[in-house]
Amino acid sequence: MLYYLFDYLDKQFNVPGAGVFQYISFRALGATVLSLFIAATYGKTIINFLRKKQMGESIRDLGLAGQMEKTGTPTMGGFIILASLLVPVLLFAKLSNVYIVLLIITAIWTGLIGFIDDYLKKFRNNKDGLAGRFKIVGQVGLGLIVGVTLSFNNNVKIRIYDQPLLSSTLGEVQRYRDVVHPTITTIPLSKNNEFDYKSLLFGLPEEYTWVIYTLIAIIIITAISNGANITDGIDGLAAGVSGIIALTLGVLAYLSGNAKFSQYLNIMYIPNSGELVIFCAAFIGACVGFLWYNAYPAQVFMGDTGSLMLGGVIAVVALAIRKEWLIPVLCGVFIAENISVIAQVSYFKYTRKRYGEGKRILLMAPLHHHYQKKGIHEAKIVTRFWIVGIILAIFTLVTLKLR
Repeated sequence: MLYYLFDYLDKQFNVPGAGVFQYISFRALGATVLSLFIAATYGKTIINFLRKKQMGESIRDLGLAGQMEKTGTPTMGGFIILASLLVPVLLFAKLSNVYIVLLIITAIWTGLIGFIDDYLKKFRNNKDGLAGRFKIVGQVGLGLIVGVTLSFNNNVKIRIYDQPLLSSTLGEVQRYRDVVHPTITTIPLSKNNEFDYKSLLFGLPEEYTWVIYTLIAIIIITAISNGANITDGIDGLAAGVSGIIALTLGVLAYLSGNAKFSQYLNIMYIPNSGELVIFCAAFIGACVGFLWYNAYPAQVFMGDTGSLMLGGVIAVVALAIRKEWLIPVLCGVFIAENISVIAQVSYFKYTRKRYGEGKRILLMAPLHHHYQKKGIHEAKIVTRFWIVGIILAIFTLVTLKLR
């Protein structure tokens, strides 16, 4: 909203300084500062409100050190993240941008799914919350919206430049063409780091490419949102890892949305995707601000209201900037947490059927609980997971130049 206000003031009245809102870097800084301010200032108010409404977490005794001490800690703190994220985005971003609209829908959609789950647990005394099949339906629905939008919206395109036609002291004159409804994406360790989804059709007509892409979008959104949900098991883990991932995606969005940098680095140029930097900046500020209250010992838990939203937003940003095939590396912590649960459950069921007694691969799943069972303090586990997240983020950026 502020973008349009200052753009009007600049064009109509030539107000000094109003033009600074045209710069993504300035608006990204403003979004970060405001999101931090909202989280730090109003976070305590929200926590007190949740405590007043008796939204304390009911802890099931799993034999983990310090676990039962957390009983009664307010949950549904994801509202802090949502407010800290959406308010700066609404103020600083271009709300006509298709990617921003898609991410606002994503944040609200996944936040609502998580809220229903938390509401059922706390107010309906349903310890299981929203049934898993309904969560999946909600995630699939979001995947359909995202896949169809990115496949058919005319504002979704990539720009392909030819070789410079004229070089002089005045600059370079270049010819380019915009590919609307693109079917290519970025994939590391391949020729030009590009992959065309048409190659997955196996003889089917090209018009069905959107089906393949939408199915992949559904899988990615479901996997990463559930991965973030599973990772949210100890103080500060999910918010910290999400912040690291968001910072990396913000860098990738800036490079992909800048014609000069994308050409210099020889990566895919996606017009208008630079606006996602504002969303990522607000996202980072919201995660860091939430960590003020969620770091060990946590004063509030995010609940599914926050964790499902974090994963959903990360997945959609990656899809929007055509970097979804970097997710297995960038979101390696989420993936590992997911796999640890799947492997543990599958192996237990297999051994019980085969030998009459279920056996386990880990001491406890998800993975972070395995290390807790080994006697490692949760603060140290979180720090080490953050370090792994940083290493994966650096490797993700390096892969852009590995061909």
